[in-house]
Order: sequence, then structure tokens, then C-alpha cells
Amino acid sequence: MLRRIFICLPLTLLLLTIADAQQPNKIPRIAFLSTSDTRSDNARYDGIRQQLRELGYIEGQNIVIEYRSGGRDLEGYRKAVAELARLNVDIIVVGGGTIFVEVVKNATQTIPIVMSGPGQDPVDAGLINSLARPGGNITGFQNFEPEMGGKWLGVLKEIAPNVKRVGILFSADAAPHTSFLRAAEKFAPSLNVSVAVVDIQHELEGPITKYAEEPDSGLIVLPHPRTIANRGLINSLAVRHRLPAIYPYRYFSADGGLIAYGPDQIDQWRGAARYVDRILKGEKPADLPVQAPTKYELVINLKTAKSLGLTVPPALLARADEVIE
Repeated sequence: MLRRIFICLPLTLLLLTIADAQQPNKIPRIAFLSTSDTRSDNARYDGIRQQLRELGYIEGQNIVIEYRSGGRDLEGYRKAVAELARLNVDIIVVGGGTIFVEVVKNATQTIPIVMSGPGQDPVDAGLINSLARPGGNITGFQNFEPEMGGKWLGVLKEIAPNVKRVGILFSADAAPHTSFLRAAEKFAPSLNVSVAVVDIQHELEGPITKYAEEPDSGLIVLPHPRTIANRGLINSLAVRHRLPAIYPYRYFSADGGLIAYGPDQIDQWRGAARYVDRILKGEKPADLPVQAPTKYELVINLKTAKSLGLTVPPALLARADEVIE
């Protein structure tokens, strides 16, 4: 009997090895979650897909990508996140702002989350413990540092030197944006300008129109779901009331805004792809530092400058990454 066991044992091990070899490798399933239509959001998502290809991940071959969009309606976003949690995806890559990252965080504490571009400090917003060691299941890339408030003010003053007061479009439901306001207030005296809050929590047109009643005024438009979704209205109001305005993202200027200064979002999405690779290879989000942008882009809309009666300084034009005519 013992001899039969010894004879059968190698055969059993051989069969188990063959069965294991024939078992297909698990293909990673990655979720791309956005407030916009992810398949038509070509610039950002092409960037992350290209970086994944460079890292050896080919969509449909050795990686599956689940595309979901909740729009800017939080309830739709929650439904999209709940569906992804049920699918038990390996990683969720999320963009669209701090409030949307919070929705994903509340839905799962186990699935790794790579965020790209929360508009607020992720520590102040309670998303992570620290930038160096996030400590949970969230890591990724933040869009802005608090000092951006002063930088936006300086660039606005360059393109519109006659501006004497600057209103910051602010919503109380984005409390961490206070850091941008404080930075602008700190920098304002050196530029001989005053800074004021333009409260847009409940509506946009009324507060902007009232603020524009005083001459020599300008605007800083902070990154917020409300300003992003209503950028066309903000741009038209700024031109109508002759308010030079600076915006946080390139697409504001592409849609008619005077000048934009902010992070290169495509570069950040490529960074998100590199983090996806590292997590799939065994690293934990808790140990991957949340990184600040390393590339910024300056975009000037000359057509809008002309409509506002502004002459863009040659030095500012020379620094621009893109000039829209």
C-alpha cells in the first residue's frame, strides 16, 4: 500500500503542475473614473493609455480597462463607484476633484485608488495622512500647492497691470481653498492690489456682476466643480464686464478665458499610469508618496486679450506654452 502511495505521489504532483500551468493568468482590471465622458476625454486618457503601453500593458490583451463616468452629479458618481466595487477591480484611477475622490474613498477601503488632480490639499481634505506616507488605500498626484494663490495673482498682474483689486471666486464648500486665498492676500501688498472673496456657492452671475461694478478689477478663478462646469458663463461674464481673469487649467483659455496657469494634466495622468504599474507589481498605496505637479503650462488667449483692450507683454508671450489666436 505504501509503495502505491509513493508511485502515485509524483504522478499527482505532475498533474497538479500541468493544471496550474494551464490556468490562465489573471488579467488586471483597472477602472478609469471621471466626471466627463472618459472615451471622449482623449487628451488625458490617451496620455495614461500611452504610458501603460510603454510599460507593457496592452488594453484588451494583458489589461482590462473599465471606463465609467458619473458626470458632475454626485449620485450618478456614487452609482458608478458602487458598480466598480462590485466588479472588484484591482485599481481605481480617479480624476475630477477632491469631492469625487471622497466618494471613491467612502465606497472602498481596500481597492487601491490612484487620484489625479484633486484641486485641494489632500491632507487638509482628509483624504490621506501625509504626502510622504498616505497611509491608506489612496495615493497619486495633487494638482496645486497653496502658494498657487500668489502665483496666479502675479501672472494676472503681469497681463493686466492696471488691475487694483482682485476677486477670488470662492465657495465655502471647498474650505481647503482658503490656502489659495491666504497666499494671494500675503502676496497682494507687494503688487499694490487688494484681494476680496467673491462668494459663488449659490450662484455665479449675480456675485460676479456685482463685483464688476468697481473699476480696475480682475478675477482669480479657483479649481472647483462649479467653476469648471460653468466656465463658458464665467468667461462670457468676464469679457462682458471687462474683468481680466486667470484660470487654473488650459481648457478654460481654450474656451475663451484670458489666461490659464496650472499643472500639465496629461503629465499627471502619465504619472498615474506609472503608479498603476507599481501597485500591480506589489507596492502599496500607503507607501507611495502623493506628488505635486512638476510641469506647469501657461496658456494665453490673444483674442480675449484684444477684446479686453490688453496688450500682452512680450516677456509673458515668450514664456507661454501655448498662445491661442
